[in-house]
Amino acid sequence: MCRDREFYGRMRFVVLEKLKMILSNQFDVAEDSITPETNIQEDLGADSLDVVDMLMSLEDEFDVEIPDEKIEKLRTVGEVVAYIEENR
Repeated sequence: MCRDREFYGRMRFVVLEKLKMILSNQFDVAEDSITPETNIQEDLGADSLDVVDMLMSLEDEFDVEIPDEKIEKLRTVGEVVAYIEENR
């Protein structure tokens, strides 16, 4: 059981690091300034077009489909990581 938690913790870390890289490139911010608590719209200044671009990047990178209505509800980087982990 402990090994499963450790494995999933590492997987979540990998997803977070990849997501930070994508967001850093897309929004021209330092990766280390992005945390699970980072709000995509408020902290990164994403508008609706940015969110669509991010959605396409995430679907390609993580081989996951994120419906438009769901992406609108994902406010923080941590919420996006959790969604990707739950739906891969």
